[in-house]
Amino acid sequence: MSVSLEVSPARSDVSVIALVGFAHAVSHFFHLVIPLLFPWLMPAFGLTFTQAGVLMTVFFVISGLGQALAGMVVDRSGSKRVLLCGVLLLALSGLLLGAAQNYAMLMLAAGVAGAGNSVFHPADFTIINRRVSKARLGYAFAVHGLSGNLGWAAAPLLMTMVASNAGWRIAAYIAGGLAVLAFGLLFALRRDLDDEQNPSGTGEMRADRVAVSTLSVLSSPAVLLCFVFFFLITAAFGALQNFSVAALKAMYGLSLATAASCLSAYLLGGAVGIAVGGFVASRRAQHKIIALCLSFGALISLLLASNFVVGWIVLPLMAVMGFGVGIAGPSRDLLVRKAATQGLGEASFGRVYGFVYSGLDIGLATAPLIFGPIMDGGHFGAMWVGVALLQGLAVVSALRVGSRADCDRV
Repeated sequence: MSVSLEVSPARSDVSVIALVGFAHAVSHFFHLVIPLLFPWLMPAFGLTFTQAGVLMTVFFVISGLGQALAGMVVDRSGSKRVLLCGVLLLALSGLLLGAAQNYAMLMLAAGVAGAGNSVFHPADFTIINRRVSKARLGYAFAVHGLSGNLGWAAAPLLMTMVASNAGWRIAAYIAGGLAVLAFGLLFALRRDLDDEQNPSGTGEMRADRVAVSTLSVLSSPAVLLCFVFFFLITAAFGALQNFSVAALKAMYGLSLATAASCLSAYLLGGAVGIAVGGFVASRRAQHKIIALCLSFGALISLLLASNFVVGWIVLPLMAVMGFGVGIAGPSRDLLVRKAATQGLGEASFGRVYGFVYSGLDIGLATAPLIFGPIMDGGHFGAMWVGVALLQGLAVVSALRVGSRADCDRV
């Protein structure tokens, strides 16, 4: 009898997981809309790599600040409206980008996109933790991460194809139109986004959601370590997201389309890795899985930095690196949940995920500032070395989070 109370109907879980995963895919698609248009935006507006990178810094600074604030709103008011507003802002950003006439308008489009992006992690993870039964949380996190990678993987293919054949403005408008369609679907199925409905019985009433002070959340050692981990791992990804295409093109003589396909291979490999990681995360110590997988990714990054690799093997290497890093994804999300529930409780989900995942945005905001000048100086191999260094530091922080969580449990 106790099992039936703890496990919500499979149909409800699947519906919630699928809808939240779809929303996450849309947000990740917009991570790449602007950087994928760099080859067209830079000559059109006379931008350097550093100036182009600043656009993504604006995106992720606003997203990071907004994410922490969105977490507070989610804990107080629920996730549904917050999530829908975010999708509308993404749609607006696509329209602003397509209409841009100068650098200031590009920055405005990047800022609006960042504001839209800010809501997804606190809203998504609160819905998952409150609506999905505990028995299926590992799979829910895997689908959430997988859908994000699929959004990333779809962006290079669609944006590059449209921009090459119809121009970058049309590509931006199409991205905005996709967000409008996504809003329509999410609005039509909004009942599944309501985190007030909690068939698994794991949540708490809204009146209790802010019982834990925000100061307690922000000062928790485990939460702070998770923040540092996210900053490091996403600064590494930010370098790949923004500059791997240009670096591979310069180092290995690849065409623009082939170099973009290497990025897609990394993202698709990550998607497959996340799917595998969903089965592994609930059965092994999460911090050890993360350490092993990120160490593997760092080694491949160093191999690419050496420039000893022949061009044809770059794409499979990128796919394998993405697969290894992707396996760590569900373990990462479960590690954050552990940090949230031990000592803070479910009332703090929105704020914990909002604060920790703001480290993701700050890392992505910092990456262009660090790696843009490196790329401008033509030090393409150094970009890969930097990625490996950041991944190595992320391994250290993940191990510290895991050891602290084990101590707290004892």
